[in-house]
Amino acid sequence: MRRYVMRGPVSLVAAVLVPLALSAVLLPARGHLANTNVALLLVVAVVAVAALGHRLAGAVAALSAAAWFDFFFTRPYEQFTISSSSDITTGVLLLAVGLAVSQLAARARRFEVVAITDAGYLATIHETAVLARSANSAPAVVDHVRAELTGLLQLRGCRFEYGSLVGHPPRLEHDGSIVVGRKTWATDQLCMPAEEVELRLFGGGRYIGRFLLDPTPGSMPTRQALLVAVTLADQAGRAMDALSGPAKAA
Repeated sequence: MRRYVMRGPVSLVAAVLVPLALSAVLLPARGHLANTNVALLLVVAVVAVAALGHRLAGAVAALSAAAWFDFFFTRPYEQFTISSSSDITTGVLLLAVGLAVSQLAARARRFEVVAITDAGYLATIHETAVLARSANSAPAVVDHVRAELTGLLQLRGCRFEYGSLVGHPPRLEHDGSIVVGRKTWATDQLCMPAEEVELRLFGGGRYIGRFLLDPTPGSMPTRQALLVAVTLADQAGRAMDALSGPAKAA
C-alpha cells in the first residue's frame, strides 16, 4: 500500500512541493551560490521524486524545478522572467536534464521489476524441474504443476483431464498465445477469455492430457507468465512420459 501511495497522487503533490521546498532552503544563499550549482541541486530533487514516484511525477518535478529556479534565482527575482542569457541556458538545461532523468528513473524501475519477475519465474521452473526428476507418480507431478499454474496465472481454478479432448475450448499455445477458434486472442487488450482455457501436455511425441485453466474475471497475465506456464506443462509432460506406467490423474 505504501508503494502505491508513493506512486499515486501523492507523488504528484511531492513533484511540485519538493523543488519548492529545496528552493526555499537555498534562498538565503542566493547571493553566494552560483545559479549552476542551484540548478544541480534542483536536479537532485527531481531524481528523488522520479525514483519514488512515477514517470509523470518526474516530469512534473522537472517543470516545477525549472519554474522555481526562474522565480527565485534569476533576475528579476520573484518574477517568471529571465534577463540573463546564461540563466536562460541554465534554466533550459535544468528542464531538459530533469525530464531526461525522470525517464531514466522510470525505465530503471521497469528493468528492476522485470529482473525480480524473471527471477521468480526461473525459481518456479527450477522447482518444477527438480520435482519432475524426483517424482515417482504422475499425480504428484500434476498436483504440483496445477498449483504453480494457479498462482502464476492468478486462476480461480485449475483441473487436469487425462487423455481427453472433448470440446474445443480456447487453447494456450507453445508460443504463449491463446487461440479461440481460429483466431489469436489479444490477451494484453481483452484480458483472459471468460471460459476455461486448455493447456495440452505431450510427452515422447504423444498426447497425455490437458490442464483446464479457469481464469479470474478481468485477469491479464503477461506474455512472460503464459510462456512460463507452457514451460511448466512441457516439464510435466516429459516427467509423466518418463514415469513407468503413468497413473491416470484427475
